[in-house]
Amino acid sequence: MPSLGGETPVSKTTVWLTPPYLLRSLGEFDLDPCAATNRPWDTAKNHFTKEDDGLARDWFGRVWLNPPYGSEMEPWLRKMAAYERGGVALIFARTETRVFQDYVFPYAKALFFIRGRIRFHRPDGSEGSSAGAPSVLISYSDYDTKALMLSGLKGRLVFL
Repeated sequence: MPSLGGETPVSKTTVWLTPPYLLRSLGEFDLDPCAATNRPWDTAKNHFTKEDDGLARDWFGRVWLNPPYGSEMEPWLRKMAAYERGGVALIFARTETRVFQDYVFPYAKALFFIRGRIRFHRPDGSEGSSAGAPSVLISYSDYDTKALMLSGLKGRLVFL
């Protein structure tokens, strides 16, 4: 996994894809502003890759956000917190971090703490080992909170 909070990466890649079952459980998204350049499945109807600079572009519709982890995460969560149309973000459930305190708790509608650890996928689509920490889905709208409620995923939904 990518380095976060002093952890050592277990792989040379920093690209880890959201498992397709997780995306399917949440319904359709209009935009993934930080999509992998090479991916075996779509995460939304529209994608901005690193080459498109999704942070500099205007976002639209329902957003799916699985941001780069580590020090690159903050600007993505800052933009998601300010985005008024909502969406869902997926990050490690590190509630003690400044990023979580500044851009999740004050802005999110609900948190879905996923039971167990996600097995993210490599760019070729193959499944990797379990993530280095537990993950949380963050809802930034009432619509997305309802999607989390109806997702069928195992875990715990906490309303903020």
